Amino acid sequence: MILILLGCMNLATYCLFWLDKQAAQRNAWRVSERMLLTFATFGGSLGALIACQVHRHKTRKQPFRTLLLAIVTFHVSLVGATAATDPASLRLLDALTGIF
Repeated sequence: MILILLGCMNLATYCLFWLDKQAAQRNAWRVSERMLLTFATFGGSLGALIACQVHRHKTRKQPFRTLLLAIVTFHVSLVGATAATDPASLRLLDALTGIF
């Protein structure tokens, strides 16, 4: 269930970054940086990183880029800490690794 929610959040975050990129190209109303970082913070950091790279959006903007990388680092650390302390999560990671 948590993986489905995280997948949906990452997809939503990716789409939000894409919409902001489209708006930037048309000089239209933009999505605030606060909203983009909020979506990344609440589980969409992978979608945010992928969108930044694929659409070449917000790749040089500071401090936005630094904040996004801090969020990603936190999420990676959280996954690592969970995997290290919870045997069930290790089995889940093994199963996911087998899929990819």
